[in-house]
Amino acid sequence: MNISLPENLKAYVDQQVNTRGYGTSSEYLRELIRKDQDIQKLRNLLLDGAASPQGAEANSAYFEGLRDRIKHAPS
Repeated sequence: MNISLPENLKAYVDQQVNTRGYGTSSEYLRELIRKDQDIQKLRNLLLDGAASPQGAEANSAYFEGLRDRIKHAPS
């Protein structure tokens, strides 16, 4: 895949490669794509959570119950 960038964006990518320890511009772009994928996954999880039915209130009793379950869970 070839990507054409205007000179100002090419200079920015080159600067990022030089200052942030990337070996090549392709390595930098792959990292940006991976981060974007992570952002999209998180966004989808948040939207799924927002669309799901409301669960139990996450108060101190809820977290204490979780702690008790962990303490008494079989090893």
